[in-house]
Amino acid sequence: VAAGLDMIRLGRADVVAVGGGEAVIGPLTLTAFASMHAVSRRNDDPAGASRPYDKQRDGFVLGEGAAVLVLESAAHARARGARVYCELAGAGVSADAHHMVRPQPDGLGLASALRKALADAALTPADVAHVSAHATSTPQGDIAESRALNHVLGESGYAVSAVKSAAGHLIGGSGALGALAAVLSLRDRTVPPVANLADLDDAIALDVVRTVPRALPAGDLAALSNAAGFGGHNVVLAFRA
Repeated sequence: VAAGLDMIRLGRADVVAVGGGEAVIGPLTLTAFASMHAVSRRNDDPAGASRPYDKQRDGFVLGEGAAVLVLESAAHARARGARVYCELAGAGVSADAHHMVRPQPDGLGLASALRKALADAALTPADVAHVSAHATSTPQGDIAESRALNHVLGESGYAVSAVKSAAGHLIGGSGALGALAAVLSLRDRTVPPVANLADLDDAIALDVVRTVPRALPAGDLAALSNAAGFGGHNVVLAFRA
């Protein structure tokens, strides 16, 4: 998505289809993730196994799927009378290379990407009303991301959601799905709740949407979508209503 934004800004394309998809549920992939204790062992409760931010979370649940967004320049969209959902205002990318699979504990790499995305989009933390979080449901990852958000945005003023609680971890499709969730939240002015969040971890200092959807205010506002990967790859997208 960030690369597509660059292509349009540089005049190399008027329209770009961007996104990701993956289908990796199989013995080899599942065994690999299980061997590093990344997936949930809540086999007696599969529907409740993906539980970002919950005290009882113990890993992610593999999902399969895809999401695609169509990006285009404002001039091209106006010329064809496109239905515009929101504006992709900026992106931030970082690579902290802290560890092969574990995130930097204080979220400093993701915090760098957050700051870059805000600067690229000419936004301030006060402009952000919603964050579509990476939130995989792993004990270390959720805390690291919450610390990154605290560093850059503070602890309140924005509603946090986690689409992986309902869809699982799509691996190569997860960033695109999280971005799509942010886009639709802005379109509908509604943030979906995090599924299976029964007892918020005391170490998570975030305003996480729980139980029922939450309405977003009218007017100008922004949403961020976080994505992180092995090796310390971090990408944050900034959308404006």
